[in-house]
Amino acid sequence: MKFSVTSSDLNQGLSAVIGAVPTKATLPILETILFKSEDGRLKLTATDLEISIIEYIDAEIEEKGSVAIPARRLLDTLRQLPNIPVFFEVDDKQNVEFKTDKGTYKLVGEEADEFPETPAMNEGVKLNTTNQLIQSAIQKTVFAVSTDDLRPAMMGVYFHIDKKESKFVATDGHRLVKLVKKDLTSDETLEFIVPDKALSLVVKALDGEDCEIIVSRDHARFKSDDTIVITRLINEQYPNYESVIPRDNDKELHISKEQMLATVRRVSVFSSSTTRQIRLQLQPDKILIRAEDLDMSSEAKETVACEYSDEEMEIGFNAKYLADVLSNIEGSDVRFEFSTPNRAGIVKPAEEEDGEQILMLVMPVMLNSYSS
Repeated sequence: MKFSVTSSDLNQGLSAVIGAVPTKATLPILETILFKSEDGRLKLTATDLEISIIEYIDAEIEEKGSVAIPARRLLDTLRQLPNIPVFFEVDDKQNVEFKTDKGTYKLVGEEADEFPETPAMNEGVKLNTTNQLIQSAIQKTVFAVSTDDLRPAMMGVYFHIDKKESKFVATDGHRLVKLVKKDLTSDETLEFIVPDKALSLVVKALDGEDCEIIVSRDHARFKSDDTIVITRLINEQYPNYESVIPRDNDKELHISKEQMLATVRRVSVFSSSTTRQIRLQLQPDKILIRAEDLDMSSEAKETVACEYSDEEMEIGFNAKYLADVLSNIEGSDVRFEFSTPNRAGIVKPAEEEDGEQILMLVMPVMLNSYSS
């Protein structure tokens, strides 16, 4: 195999696929990237057996062929090069030599036949959308995905797409995000769960305008321009998330998102390092946010102006979960909806984008009484 390519093109291609190369591989071949000549271009493939990323880059192919090349050593070398041509030559023993006007470098590759096959994805339901829509949906939901191995269904984002709309849901049992988009639909109802790691790689790797999604029984493929991400789906039953969303939260509070977020972060410094508990005291047109750590004899409280006219109420939250929700909601103002101190609080943007509805939910924590 012989080919030449610019170092910047190759560096960009390797950076796109490197996320699928495991840091601790169970098989040595997984630490490589498959190089293959295809239709006059260079096809790069990386996989960890669950997720595969494919990238096509322009190259001058002198002799067709394929080889699996150790990923990180090659990428670390290319990152230190200026944008110059690089000529590769691979012999029949998989010895890889690449040259630039700076010098010559040698690596031992692996047989391409040893590299795991990627799913063909010739069958499945096809959806055409924009990369912006998919990336936005991922970024607004993936932070709430569970990391609990005992609840595998919750370790990904749940997609529900039908003729009317699409829903994206993530929850870890402490917080929940439900995003509804009107501009992504399917004639055939689809329900599938995509692992959070795969979705993070979709955000990093895909950078074109359009996005084509193919969903089969076991896999989903996301394609944009010259980049393809294929992931195994989580074949589990997603929990009935609608049952935990309260329908009668009649107490509404409007507040500046940035003010609320900054206050929660400051006050939470004085909360217990174990519980991260903070208290929200809802009062007419103001909210008192408090925290204390009895072990460290420390406490803090701040008052923030808001719009609130219902009866006074005190509710507790884990500060990290509340801050996560606030930092992932768009807009300058947010709307809280409460019912009682032992029921979940709902957070929404004060103004929603056209064709989109988003609801974030935070479960409360039990409050231990202490003097103010």
